[in-house]
Amino acid sequence: MAEELIGIIGGTGLGEALGEHITNAELLDVETPFGKPSGSVMVGKMGVKRIAFLNRHGEGHRLSPSEVPFAANIFALKKLGARTIISSGAVGSLRERIVPGDLVIVDQFIDKTFRRQSSFFGGLGAVHCEMAQPVCGRLRDKLIDAAKDINVKTHSKGTYVCMEGPQFSTRAESLMHREWGGDLIGMTGMPEAKLAREAQICYSLVALASDYDCWREHEAGKDKQTLLKEIISNLQMATANCLKLIEAVLQNDGELVCEDCHCRSSLELAVWTNEEQTSKDREKLSVLFE
Repeated sequence: MAEELIGIIGGTGLGEALGEHITNAELLDVETPFGKPSGSVMVGKMGVKRIAFLNRHGEGHRLSPSEVPFAANIFALKKLGARTIISSGAVGSLRERIVPGDLVIVDQFIDKTFRRQSSFFGGLGAVHCEMAQPVCGRLRDKLIDAAKDINVKTHSKGTYVCMEGPQFSTRAESLMHREWGGDLIGMTGMPEAKLAREAQICYSLVALASDYDCWREHEAGKDKQTLLKEIISNLQMATANCLKLIEAVLQNDGELVCEDCHCRSSLELAVWTNEEQTSKDREKLSVLFE
């Protein structure tokens, strides 16, 4: 069996920090039917695993959430051979118990995005993947187990509300998201998770809490500059914590790629269009069916 390749997507914070920890690194430019990904993919070694690392927002954080080429990113990682992706992203906390600096292993999403390509199959056929459990339970368990070995407050579940942005929530929206049952608010978890499912990839997201969003009143007497410094400090702490978690899970000799996982056959019953009508498109998208 070929050495497994683990995809890592770094969001705000981790996207700039993780590259320094990869050894024997090689930068690869990957072409996809959906254009170029956010940047070159760094393939190398981290821990005992071979990884393919992609900075979601591109070099210098130049891409806003709505401009991230999510389809190209997921396709590029699958094309390189990744069958498992561990993703990360900064979020606002919608719950007192999730303190800035904490990590959350996301288990559910509420998707409020509307400007992004959310499927590989638009205009090509009717493809309906199951999303009741939008992340890989097996991979989540691996991350939860790894978190037990590090001194970092990690929540084993949380519902991520993904908004379009780039503006932050109004206070009325933030309070509404809490009423919906949201635990976290962010801008990048979707459609990334949907596309990973369509690509038959095991996907999990580690959320990095940087602040309490605007549902929670700021402490009296703090000016905007002080608040911004606190948010940046929280994000730096959460980034360091996330790096510890990823290093811990990549140090484990256990397999992170499992061909028997349900995620690896998510297209089996999802394609409703007659195969004769999609044969040419299947050839172009053959990477997704591997």
